[in-house]
Amino acid sequence: MKEKAYFENVNTKNELKLRKLIHELPSYCMQFFIGIEPNTSSRTRIAYAYDLSCFFDYLHNNNPICKKMEIRDIPLSVLDQITPLDIEEYLFHLKVYEKDGAAHTNEERGLKRKLASLRTFYNYFFKNELIQTNPAVKVDMPKIHEKNIVRLDPDEVAELLDMVESGEQLTERQQMYHERTKTRDLALLTLLLGTGMRVSECVGIDLDDLDFKNYGVKVHRKGGAEVVLYFGDEVAEALENYLIERRGINAEPGSTNALFLSLQNKRISVRAVENLVKKYSKLVTNLKNITPHKLRSTYGTSLYRETGDIYLVADVLGHKDVNTTRKHYAAIEDDRRRMAAKYVHLRKD
Repeated sequence: MKEKAYFENVNTKNELKLRKLIHELPSYCMQFFIGIEPNTSSRTRIAYAYDLSCFFDYLHNNNPICKKMEIRDIPLSVLDQITPLDIEEYLFHLKVYEKDGAAHTNEERGLKRKLASLRTFYNYFFKNELIQTNPAVKVDMPKIHEKNIVRLDPDEVAELLDMVESGEQLTERQQMYHERTKTRDLALLTLLLGTGMRVSECVGIDLDDLDFKNYGVKVHRKGGAEVVLYFGDEVAEALENYLIERRGINAEPGSTNALFLSLQNKRISVRAVENLVKKYSKLVTNLKNITPHKLRSTYGTSLYRETGDIYLVADVLGHKDVNTTRKHYAAIEDDRRRMAAKYVHLRKD
């Protein structure tokens, strides 16, 4: 029997997890998740389920009507009794609250996501004329204070890859495994830095997704889109060197077609990639917290500096909205505008 693709296994696990979460929510929530299924990924729906769980848990503990019933029994009619002020109080509560003896917090991005989830939830039932009011849309989104984009400088990229090859400065314990993993690690990091792909896309690559004739690799994007990303000679060389080793490894069942394997000969996990990025990047810089997503930002920065084409960067990175890309690389645009001043001379010396 043909081995299931990585993304198919992930989707199956996510769907099972989602159904368990939905079972703990009011029964009409199932209708909502069925309704949004065609236009959302399984990961997005799980995020919605967690956010709605927070909302109904809050109602159960704070709303006089809902206190008297189990969360599963909260009727749809309660949504019409919620006011914009109630939702603002809910968001205020989410900033710091206690549950199961532990303190929980939400900063700007967490609050924005939970309000966005609630808006989508209300919009669905309001659009389908199952409720009469839509208070969530009347609540302003929390303002997000943008942070500086963390990325590696060109010299740090070179140093990082050199460090992977040499293994210098690794601890004795790390060096024990380095000889076994350095070719894989170099191929993986070179691929991330040379294509800007997401870590989830990287771990999902199968052997037959590689096309060395056209220097391309097929990846599955968020939402299920299948695209080909193209790479250069450095990435091709690193991958070909690793494939010599990979073809000699007997992978565990379920991972026989996986490109990148763990030391247990199973498909490498997102967490394992995050750990290896952290391990090597700490040897290059202590001031920057480098993650696989920061390597993606590093690639986007390099591509934009070389081309000045924000639409190309958005397309390669898989951003649906070019404004998302523009926001991330606004500082570079400012640098380019500053450079323009150097080229215009009003008086000749």
